[in-house]
Amino acid sequence: MLQIDRWKRILIIGLCVLGLAYAMPNLFYKRVETHNDAVIAVERSGGAATAEQEAAMALWPNWLPSSLVNLGLDLRGGAHLLAEVQVDQVYKARMDGMWPDLRQALSDKRATIGSIRRVSSPDGTLAIEIENADQMQVAVEAARSLSVPVTTLTGAGQDDLTVTASGNTLTVQLSDAEKAVTDDRTIQQSLEIVRRRVDEVGTREPTIMRQGQDRILIQVPGIGSAAELKALIGTTAKLTFNPVIGTGTNPNANPGIGNVILPSQEQPGLFYTLEETPVVTGEELTNAVPSTDQNGQPSVDFRFNPSGARKFGEYTTANIGQPFAIVLDNEVISAPVIRQAITAGSGQISGSMDFESANRLAVLLRAGALPAELTFLEERTIGPELGQDSIDAGRLASVVATIAVICYIVASYGLFGVFASIAVVVNVILILAVMSIMGATLTLPGIAGIVLTVGTAVDANVIIYERIREELRAGKRVVRAIDNGFKEAMSAIIDANVTTFIAALVMFFLGSGPVKGFAVTLTIGIVTSVFTAIYLTRLLIILWIDLRKPKELVL
Repeated sequence: MLQIDRWKRILIIGLCVLGLAYAMPNLFYKRVETHNDAVIAVERSGGAATAEQEAAMALWPNWLPSSLVNLGLDLRGGAHLLAEVQVDQVYKARMDGMWPDLRQALSDKRATIGSIRRVSSPDGTLAIEIENADQMQVAVEAARSLSVPVTTLTGAGQDDLTVTASGNTLTVQLSDAEKAVTDDRTIQQSLEIVRRRVDEVGTREPTIMRQGQDRILIQVPGIGSAAELKALIGTTAKLTFNPVIGTGTNPNANPGIGNVILPSQEQPGLFYTLEETPVVTGEELTNAVPSTDQNGQPSVDFRFNPSGARKFGEYTTANIGQPFAIVLDNEVISAPVIRQAITAGSGQISGSMDFESANRLAVLLRAGALPAELTFLEERTIGPELGQDSIDAGRLASVVATIAVICYIVASYGLFGVFASIAVVVNVILILAVMSIMGATLTLPGIAGIVLTVGTAVDANVIIYERIREELRAGKRVVRAIDNGFKEAMSAIIDANVTTFIAALVMFFLGSGPVKGFAVTLTIGIVTSVFTAIYLTRLLIILWIDLRKPKELVL
């Protein structure tokens, strides 16, 4: 019979009220957003709140839900970048880092192969000349002893190094299988580091994803410009500590094999000749925070992990009185003389920087160095005015669509059309509530998904009402006709929504960007529209029957 148990009635009404409570903060977006930002800032500072933060937190009661629907790049404004990762730089770094081990392995065979000398070679390769060319096979075996198997299914049975010989020259480079693994690992590392850097500055719902073989798509809502975003993530922030061989003013001088000439940041025109292989790198940092030096000037304090602290301590102990270069992105920012052994595992970077650049450097060092340089192929800044125009247009489209649907359904079904209209409005509220709870991002295509949901939300009611009309024409009583109408329409409603739900899931998992934003709102809308059309509308009709007890029904 046409009845709903009391507990089910309470559950249906409770879900609608709960949805209204979670959707309500979006009506006061700026106020709630300011409150949430202040709460996050206080939590990060350890619980101490300033007067401004307390005023911001007071803008919204703590006992009310404060989750918001995040606005996408096209609604909020922000920056869009498409970057290409220069994976070839990783090959060079791998070979340069391997030289000390290879030199040691060949030195152990010096009695057989004679003297060894590294010679110039293309980036990503190591070329070594040996004295006794007739003993080249011994050198090849020594080099191959440093290789390890590639740890992927596609590279199974292959080593990570390719060793070849020509005359008295031994050449070592990464194998093709290892290059493929390295490329994938480099992209994944770059994705993670870019995500860390963006998260450090507290932006909401950035889109950071791989695109193609060696590209990364970065979309950050709410940031000022593409230039600001590039300054944050485009810097490699590669920190190294290198031994100093000498200084000079000629940047084109021959530094010698295994060495490099880098400019001084503090003294323009001065160039340092350094050993290319660093003693310690920024990868061994555990923390970096902005600070001030002994003169009150901006600086960055850093701390090494145990491995870095040990190497740093051993080197400074053995080289007291020698200069030691601190290199950031191929610039010597400082080259202090080692006065005493530094075994505590901490240090300080100071120089020509202001407090803003010191804070940005600390963020970059905490997030880690990019494994390779990013080349920006595409950059766009979307202004907040354009985003506001999109919001206004989307809001207008939603209102017009909702009013048009309500007018049509009321004109077609009278009072029952009013019940369906209430269900449509509640459906939109539930969509916003679910998106707020999930922290989902609303984009312009997402608004289109909501508008489409409004248009299709009454489909289930139309099917139900038409079945009720058929039952009434067959001479059934009002209650029996309504009950049969809901039962007979159920299978058609489920079939129609399941097929749409499957299509929405396919768009979500296989699509990207706008397609995914559309799929999110469509998927949520399908679930909420089924709930409101079947259960909420049924409840409203039952309450009306209990109140009016109609003997006839004109539908």
